[in-house]
Amino acid sequence: MTIAEPDPRWAELGRQACVVLAPLFLTVEHVGSTAVPGLPAKPVIDLMAGLEDLDDVNTSALATFGYRKVATDMPQRLFYRREDYDSTAYHLHVVTAESWPVRNERLLRDHLLTHPADRDRYAALKRELMAKFGPGDAYTRGKTELIQELTDAARAERGLPSVPVWEE
Repeated sequence: MTIAEPDPRWAELGRQACVVLAPLFLTVEHVGSTAVPGLPAKPVIDLMAGLEDLDDVNTSALATFGYRKVATDMPQRLFYRREDYDSTAYHLHVVTAESWPVRNERLLRDHLLTHPADRDRYAALKRELMAKFGPGDAYTRGKTELIQELTDAARAERGLPSVPVWEE
């Protein structure tokens, strides 16, 4: 899967998904690159939802909306995936309400929304890495340093300590 130029439909798809999922969670938000207008992205609507306890996820209700649980090595979260008929994928990251305020994905999204120069730097890097490596691990690893820098800046603005972006 390659990155696509910004698509104005992404915001509406994310909003609709949040509305549908809201009754199942304490909170749910559209996060990731498709949540940032003007940012190129893989056509994946990343969502983050919070619950008091990860054992409280209603997996059967999620299945009725097309979400299937995927085993990952991501600590302190559950991951669900949904694929739409138009090849738009939805990734649902379920985390605890306790960790909600300090999740790196939310902090990075908020930073990119309020710092256009950083959004543009990130967009340029994504395009460069995709042209050089294509999709895959090298592309993802190539973004890590800048994502860490921007996430650290977002955390500093809120008086939060740095947390490695891939350890959360």
